[in-house]
Amino acid sequence: MVRIKRVLISVSDKTGIKDLAKTLSEFGAEILSTGGTAKKIKELGIPVKDVSEHTGFPEMMDGRVKTLHPKIHGGLLALRENKSHMDQAKKHDIKMIDMVVVNLYPFEKTVAKAGVTLEEAIENIDIGGPSMLRSAAKNNKSVAVITDPSKYPVIIKELKDNKGSLSESTLERLAVDVFRRTAEYDKAIFEYLNKAAGHSKSSCSSTAAGTIAKDEAEAFSDTLSLSFKKAQDLRYGENPHQRAAFYKDPSSRESGVCNAIQLQGKELSFNNILDLNAAIEIVKDFDRPAASIIKHTNPCGAAVADSLYRAYMDALECDRLSAFGSIVGLNGKVDKALAELMVKEADFIECIIAPSFDNDAREVLSKKKNLRLLEVPDFKKTSEKEMDYKKVVGGLLVQDMDLKVISKDELKVATTAKPSNEEVESLLFGWKIVKHVKSNAIVLCQGTKTVGIGAGQMSRVDSVIIACRKAGSKTKGATLASDAFFPKPDAITEAHRAGIKAIVQPGGSKGDDEIVEACNKYGISMVFAGARHFRH
Repeated sequence: MVRIKRVLISVSDKTGIKDLAKTLSEFGAEILSTGGTAKKIKELGIPVKDVSEHTGFPEMMDGRVKTLHPKIHGGLLALRENKSHMDQAKKHDIKMIDMVVVNLYPFEKTVAKAGVTLEEAIENIDIGGPSMLRSAAKNNKSVAVITDPSKYPVIIKELKDNKGSLSESTLERLAVDVFRRTAEYDKAIFEYLNKAAGHSKSSCSSTAAGTIAKDEAEAFSDTLSLSFKKAQDLRYGENPHQRAAFYKDPSSRESGVCNAIQLQGKELSFNNILDLNAAIEIVKDFDRPAASIIKHTNPCGAAVADSLYRAYMDALECDRLSAFGSIVGLNGKVDKALAELMVKEADFIECIIAPSFDNDAREVLSKKKNLRLLEVPDFKKTSEKEMDYKKVVGGLLVQDMDLKVISKDELKVATTAKPSNEEVESLLFGWKIVKHVKSNAIVLCQGTKTVGIGAGQMSRVDSVIIACRKAGSKTKGATLASDAFFPKPDAITEAHRAGIKAIVQPGGSKGDDEIVEACNKYGISMVFAGARHFRH
């Protein structure tokens, strides 16, 4: 056990400091402090000694230099069992410090503010704080170090249980917390200054927000460090025998499931979170009212219309059977009429995610106690800075997000028959949806609504067959979007049998001539998008 006889407290976040300082004082610990923290402790009526009095050296340079002193770091780093260290400490009148309570200047919060200047950011780079934390953590067998105010209650309890002492195991755990925090802090500073220095396009650095600076010569850095904070423990993972937790990137400014606010319903599951992400990412692609209905991360229906009400109804009609137990994504405010429609028409909805819900809609949906409602503030499209990560055992695959958009002018007509303007609009809609479907992916559309979706099949022709089966008679005159090229004309034959009139695919395959010939034979128009949308 380590008895806490002297403690240095210097915090920017003064949450909970009253109870901690009071407890330490009650057990006879001498409290050293600086600036605003010392003032706060004095106001609480708790004895405190200014660091400048302890060191015999004044704070200077607007507080930039105050704790960087041998009487501070010697008191933290001296090995108590080392006679030479202790003799030197006695010679230079260095008193031991048994605890450091420091939380750092709020650099991350400062640079997250709109309009922050480089000068403001630099002034919020803490130097003395990380130095004291590291010194204390390095000598954790003898020094307690606390950087997270949420740990104060646990420390207070242990101090009271042990008459002012802390166990070595507690000191070890606190030291680990410190090195995690200082690593995050240094990383945030590096990323901000690297970007501010104009290196965001020329250097190959990774960021906590999931962005990686790129240039033409080298797209990715040799090392990648990511930092995520646990948002919640989950009941289990994809299956009940798997443990799970949900982590968020605290520096991310993207809108989506990670910054969504749960308004009602049961706790989110692992699979809910994956499906919610899929649902909201689809509708973010559209400016007009859009709805998506998700099962197992694949859309079983999606639509764009003049109103959210119509878009949801069109999306639901694509595959009502599969929509049982689904997740719904919407890109506008949910009103009472739409809420009543969802309650009436859907057999069972697990979750609804949208930018907002009006009060009447919330009242209607509140009757479904287990229905999870999630509101996404500051709703906007995903930025190009966001990266896509896929975990493999022992490694990580990193790529740009698939945010490529194809315009009408970029489509290349490959067949004798040309699609009408209405068919082009439908093809472009299907092309946006197919990138959200697991490969091999086929999406059939009537106008700007899906009527049949074939997902995740090992052969492309099977995806066509499944999509056509789901669409039934709605295949007549429909358009077809394929996420990749057709290896054989068998899929074109199936499309012809179903009555498909227009197809969009990437093009660029050695077999394109054979595929185009089959389309010409059946009078189907085909356009090449010039890009692929594989989703593994």
